[in-house]
Amino acid sequence: MGDARMIKLCLSAQADVPSLCKQKRLLDARNLSPELHLRHDSTQDELLLALDRLVQSARILLLDESEIYFVEDEDIGPFTPRNEIESLNSVLSAIDLSLDGSKGGLAGLLQFLRKATCDLLGKIEAQCDDYKISGEPNSNAEEMLLKWGKELGVKSKLRICHFEGTGRGAVASQYLEVGSTALEIPSSLIINEDLVYESEMFAILENLGGISPETMALLWSMKARHDQNSKFRAYFDALPTEFRTGLSFGVHALSALEGTALFEELIQAKEHLRHQYDALCPTLCANHPKIFPPDLYTWDQFIWACELWYSNGMKIIFPDGNPRTCLVPIAGFLNHSLCPHVTRYGKIDPASNSLRLILARPCHEGEQCFLSYGSFPSSHLITFYGFLPRDLRQNPYDVIPLGKSSCSFIIKKVNSSKSWVDFEDSEEDECWSTHMVRGTWLSKRKGPPNFGIPPPLVDRLRSALRPGVDGDDAESGVWEAVQSIFGSMMDQIGAEDLARDDATWDVRLALDFVDSQRRIISSVVDSSVVALESLARP
Repeated sequence: MGDARMIKLCLSAQADVPSLCKQKRLLDARNLSPELHLRHDSTQDELLLALDRLVQSARILLLDESEIYFVEDEDIGPFTPRNEIESLNSVLSAIDLSLDGSKGGLAGLLQFLRKATCDLLGKIEAQCDDYKISGEPNSNAEEMLLKWGKELGVKSKLRICHFEGTGRGAVASQYLEVGSTALEIPSSLIINEDLVYESEMFAILENLGGISPETMALLWSMKARHDQNSKFRAYFDALPTEFRTGLSFGVHALSALEGTALFEELIQAKEHLRHQYDALCPTLCANHPKIFPPDLYTWDQFIWACELWYSNGMKIIFPDGNPRTCLVPIAGFLNHSLCPHVTRYGKIDPASNSLRLILARPCHEGEQCFLSYGSFPSSHLITFYGFLPRDLRQNPYDVIPLGKSSCSFIIKKVNSSKSWVDFEDSEEDECWSTHMVRGTWLSKRKGPPNFGIPPPLVDRLRSALRPGVDGDDAESGVWEAVQSIFGSMMDQIGAEDLARDDATWDVRLALDFVDSQRRIISSVVDSSVVALESLARP
């Protein structure tokens, strides 16, 4: 039996996450636990200290693989805005679970902890929140969509506004506290593969080998977009005529990206989509022109549909337990933020049979309500969504990966023989699928021993040099290697002579991305210079 005079709070761990072992090691290194036990006579100061330790544990349990890579020695967080929001909500869930059935003094202590946690959530604010409403009125199509949704059961505490420089967004029509529902959409209004199964084209598509449900839904949407009798006509009418993602980049924009990983990613993505189109649409149109009219299945229509599903698709788990990639009308108005109000929205509520967007941090009346599209670097956001975060320096996920091919570079030993050491796999590398860097301005420790460079990368470089070089020579070799690697990368990245004035949207976006990559690389090179200067001092 439990002790009725004790409070026990337990954080729910994610059992099957790839980073679980690393999370446990971090917890052990910081003497933290996902469980918290408190006496009924604990003072408020003791409760706040205990709450702080539980929040520290929650932060670590919710770190993803990339976030763990950049954790510095003895760092207890906060790590990233999204991680902080989800950590506090995890603690809040543990408190609410213990509150259920608690009475008397223990309930009072739990209420105190709950209020303290909500206060912490209320203090979190986006570091770049200067989105200004333009005053542009909603279009007739947007108003028709909102009316359509309301008539079919959508419940909303949001209104649609236009913002200067960013387009449409959703604004809170009243104060929304943590745990309140900003938007509720019946599952019957969610577009997914089930609509294909009910259509006349399914009998044809099911006989095609290797076609995925997502591709079937994409082909369905290409036709439904033009169907005046479609149940979802109001939704398709409110969509933009072009999405302007990286998949639509022209030759000049791609040229600006040469030397970056994004260049190769976009080339490969375009080639993949072209191959997919050529393998499907011409044959379907030739063999079944009534069901797949050629004028609705052109290359331009196909790219539009791909960009629609990439930029607006959400992975939703339905009551049967199966996840489906879906289009969710009206929810697509919500924009992405590094410091979102809604972080988890991927499951149909079985009680209401609806998708509910629940607030993870408060949203004030008139404030733009943001989603998190995911923990994505700028390259992903450009490719699939067509934008960069307002303040790129605040994106903790904007990394430059050094995959296995990059990590095969050789490190020059600093000794009289001028010999070389291969950067091959080691026991350290077994912990990481790739090495990476990000802007060193995000580091909390910009001095020794790592000077803002992620510990796993520096440790790997040190271990590569250690067998042949000792002492200061080995340490100098590490930072000379960093300087050489990233200095060469800077020389290879993008053209600097492209003019922004009168440039097309894709060229401007490409140049913004290249600038962001240069800032990251430059910060790493600068850190190596500082490290070498510190080693040169007597």
